[in-house]
Amino acid sequence: MNTSRRSMLKGAAVLAGVSVLTRSKARAAEGGDFYVAKNGRINQSVVTWNFRPLTVQELAKWSAKFGVKSVELVGPEHWPMLKELGLSCAIAGSHGFAKGFAQPEQHAECLKVLEERISQCAAHGVPSVITFSGFRKGLSDEQGFKNMVAGLKKIAPLAEQKKVTVALEMLNSKVNVEMKGHPDYFCDNMDVSIDILKAVGSERVKVLFDIYHVQIMHGDVIARLRKYAPWIAHYHTAGNPGRNEIDGTQEINYAPIMRAIVETKYTGYVGQEFIPLRDKVSSLNEAVRLCDV
Repeated sequence: MNTSRRSMLKGAAVLAGVSVLTRSKARAAEGGDFYVAKNGRINQSVVTWNFRPLTVQELAKWSAKFGVKSVELVGPEHWPMLKELGLSCAIAGSHGFAKGFAQPEQHAECLKVLEERISQCAAHGVPSVITFSGFRKGLSDEQGFKNMVAGLKKIAPLAEQKKVTVALEMLNSKVNVEMKGHPDYFCDNMDVSIDILKAVGSERVKVLFDIYHVQIMHGDVIARLRKYAPWIAHYHTAGNPGRNEIDGTQEINYAPIMRAIVETKYTGYVGQEFIPLRDKVSSLNEAVRLCDV
């Protein structure tokens, strides 16, 4: 047998083994052989886009089984279904990361979306809504900063009135792979993002602290989340490099990070936003176990 033929058969055997393993894991989960969050110190949530092709309802059902408390960044059409399953929506989606408050000509559109979503959140008990800076497009740091503050100050009074927190997400601008990084994104620095929030000066305008993005742009995740705890509205997870599972195959040590979050007296949610390379249901369950400190 030639070398290429032998290599091909070996590769096929490995793939078959992986397939059997993932199917067996899924069957085990179906049968009840899975971890259920029990400690209650971290309120876990799940983002949906990264678990496709699972539907929102399918993901919600698994989340409820695993002791997850929220399925997030879904629209109001899904909120009644979540409630029926004993789940909440920790944070609502809005205008998407391609637009935001760094560009003045995008303010009106973003404000319109946020105003509608804040009112919907207030009516349904959803505590937060996400927002973004959008892209730099040649803006200087100084001008982009001023634009961000001006735009967020416009939405702050409604957020305060409705008691809904607007969470500005910092994203990494280093990784040039779709949905793993966002080159030219304006708010790619956590320290600057916090300075923007301080300039806005509203208790209802805070930051979404995405651990994956912070690790790529800065490192020092625990030091930063401790330093900026009063301004953090929400957390996201993912492994680095790759934005995949948060287990021992990547560099971020999530168990101590979760314990540090608990130590800051944080009472919000931690959303699982990694892109599974393996069986989606099993990978989610493993992440739930890891974060249940």
